[in-house]
Amino acid sequence: MSLLFKPVSIEIQNDYLRFFHKCSQKASDYSFVNIWGWADEYGIELARDKNLIWIRQTRPEIVYWAPVGDWENADWEKIIETDITGYSVFIRVPETLANIWKNCAIRHMDIKEARGHWDYLYSVKDLVELKGNRFHKKKNLFSQFIKSYNHEYIPLTPDIIEQAVSMQADWCTWRDCEATETLSSENRVIEKILKVWEKLYGLKGGALKVDGKFVAYTVAESIADDTLLIHFEKANQEYKGAYQAINRVFLEKNGKGYEKVNREQDLDDESLRKAKLSYNPLDYIKKYRVVIS
Repeated sequence: MSLLFKPVSIEIQNDYLRFFHKCSQKASDYSFVNIWGWADEYGIELARDKNLIWIRQTRPEIVYWAPVGDWENADWEKIIETDITGYSVFIRVPETLANIWKNCAIRHMDIKEARGHWDYLYSVKDLVELKGNRFHKKKNLFSQFIKSYNHEYIPLTPDIIEQAVSMQADWCTWRDCEATETLSSENRVIEKILKVWEKLYGLKGGALKVDGKFVAYTVAESIADDTLLIHFEKANQEYKGAYQAINRVFLEKNGKGYEKVNREQDLDDESLRKAKLSYNPLDYIKKYRVVIS
């Protein structure tokens, strides 16, 4: 690509968000919190032209993500002929952009579904009310937690972030994060984000305490006018129903005004897919792998 790519820095947050907000479909991967948080793990770099910000991943190999900006008004035939030279692989391409590219008269393009990257979308109302047989097990576990423990919900604020960092360290010990690269990477990203909480725009968070001790927390952000994005949700499984409780209580406290909650992708992990499906998704943001040659 004939663009100048540079490492992601927190200082470009305003500029990046200006372009991101013009995207007609906002997938979880492209929130600035995710781009900046995972930049070291994936070797993410950004390049800006007049109308778009381009994203390049350099680890474990060079691939591109979808550019962010005003997709509908971009001259894709000219852009792809000018800026994308030779064989290029794009991953995590949201369906809206994939369809725009599909309808362009450009070089050979191979577009394939990437199921592991699909975002799961849920109804905020459903996850707060937990009505009907679909949510029977979730509601039972939530009720058990509420009845069994002397609990308190608190919003995550800068003065208690260190407690969340400490709980995350404990969670990693319980789950033996060091044994798997996936959990080790996620742990580094969570700590990175929590430690600059006040500098990242739009972050929301909440925690559950039992007898004064952190037992669960959530980190989220508003990704669109009608959608909350859940980045991380962790709980101490010694407290039965803690995951169901933080899920419901956080949305009850923070979900007003939002129709949907985006709980990110499953990355083809079977157990994670099963867990996400168990909450009865309303819809998905489909994503694709696109090869231009």
